[in-house]
Amino acid sequence: MLPQWVTPLFYYFSMIDIAKIINRYYQPGEPITTLLWKHSEQVAALAKDIALANPHLNIDLTFLYEAAMLHDIGVFRTHAPSIHCHGNAHYIQHGIIGAELLRAEGLEAHARVCERHIGVGLTANDIITQNLPLPHRDMLPETIEEKLVCYADNFFSKSQPDVQRTFTQVRDSIARFGNDNIERFDALAQLFGHNNSNK
Repeated sequence: MLPQWVTPLFYYFSMIDIAKIINRYYQPGEPITTLLWKHSEQVAALAKDIALANPHLNIDLTFLYEAAMLHDIGVFRTHAPSIHCHGNAHYIQHGIIGAELLRAEGLEAHARVCERHIGVGLTANDIITQNLPLPHRDMLPETIEEKLVCYADNFFSKSQPDVQRTFTQVRDSIARFGNDNIERFDALAQLFGHNNSNK
């Protein structure tokens, strides 16, 4: 179940078996499994396009792909029936759940992407003031790959799997969470040279 943009040579250099990891927690053919693969591939493809448009950023394409494919691995433990998730955790916890799973796999760098991709990242202040069920610490993307997966993820929603949001739609959605969030989004858009003119 490989995205079209990944060549066999590209996979040769990947150090992890993404399908094996996903299949450890998701049953092939189940609606949530199909949705997870589709969403992850969408995020990976957009992230790849942005990375290729910014060669000066020296983005690790192999790691970028792996991280994009695994960033939502924790959703199955959350309670979000509309997207076929029937666990007990709050949906916003899927990042830290995924990070826990990937750390158990020995994938610390991938785990960091999981816990830092929510919205445009979360500060300890965001978590405390919004009373979110998360650890009281900053979870902002720091590496270039963390920032790119975080950014690209905002353009796709698992509740509307056939739609890619426009730049304006994403920005308007993020603006609802306050000036700090929109400033972080604008900074990412500027970093990647991505704006309303190129979706």
